[in-house]
Amino acid sequence: MPWEEKPAGCIDPVWRFSKNPIIGRHAVACANSVFNSAVVPFQGVFAGVFRVDDRARNMRLHAGRSANGIDWKIENDPIEWIVPDGVEPPEYGYDPRVCRIGESYYVSWCSGFRGPAVALGKTSDFERFEMIENAMLPFNRNGVLFPKKIKDDYLLLSRPSDPGHTPFGEIFISRSRNLTDWGRHRFVMSGTQPWESTKIGAGPIPIETTAGWLLFYHGVLTSCNGFVYHFGAALLDANEPWKLLKRTRRYLLSPQAEYECIGDVPNVVFPCAALADSETGRIAVYYGAADTVVCLAFTTLGDVLDWMD
Repeated sequence: MPWEEKPAGCIDPVWRFSKNPIIGRHAVACANSVFNSAVVPFQGVFAGVFRVDDRARNMRLHAGRSANGIDWKIENDPIEWIVPDGVEPPEYGYDPRVCRIGESYYVSWCSGFRGPAVALGKTSDFERFEMIENAMLPFNRNGVLFPKKIKDDYLLLSRPSDPGHTPFGEIFISRSRNLTDWGRHRFVMSGTQPWESTKIGAGPIPIETTAGWLLFYHGVLTSCNGFVYHFGAALLDANEPWKLLKRTRRYLLSPQAEYECIGDVPNVVFPCAALADSETGRIAVYYGAADTVVCLAFTTLGDVLDWMD
């Protein structure tokens, strides 16, 4: 997995890759910007699903591959979803997450379904993509699956919202036996600190640890100049992950680098994917910066848990 040691003298729990951004806004021929994208290990290398806003400002998802998780080849053509009979096809797609469960890779994304809503699909090879269902009614965003069943249930985090630039938002969890029918919804958490006082939303796929599920999430405050997106972390119960065990009082990362502060949407760091190594505790977080480019940041499980404490 990608890794860079913490710089000498750094006291922060998360540090930026020295070669950020790793994916520029014109990495795809048609692109206005590439950001808020999901990455997973795949057959000894890496694959991903990328948000590409094209020059007509259509929001589309594209597949991509990389040998090292840093240098990416993203397909010029967007993913063409194979849609089951009776399922309303997506009008658009943005902010994907990719979750491996068994031998399949499941994609959750914000899909136009009479407004923003969470859709689910799957692939086994990152070439053929099948849509499963519109999992959530409009209006909803930030759909994030857990990487395994818990008590025979699939679990999905989401953030109910509205049709626009939502000025509110809390994280909920839903359960399903078949990835199609979702229910038994439970509240998970809301923002409590100033940096997350406007809204919060789940980020990368939760990471299973001996202490519980580690969830990175974004938190938004409303400044006199608009929204400011940070990210923090929470620890959820291993068997009942709607139960919050602890969380970061202070953010892990905020928009401070130039590429996070200047872009199509200034002052945004938005985590969508994380790679973790169980032996070393290393974690690499992929995040969108200023709704324009893709960046990398690094931390360790110990650094995050210490920050919570």
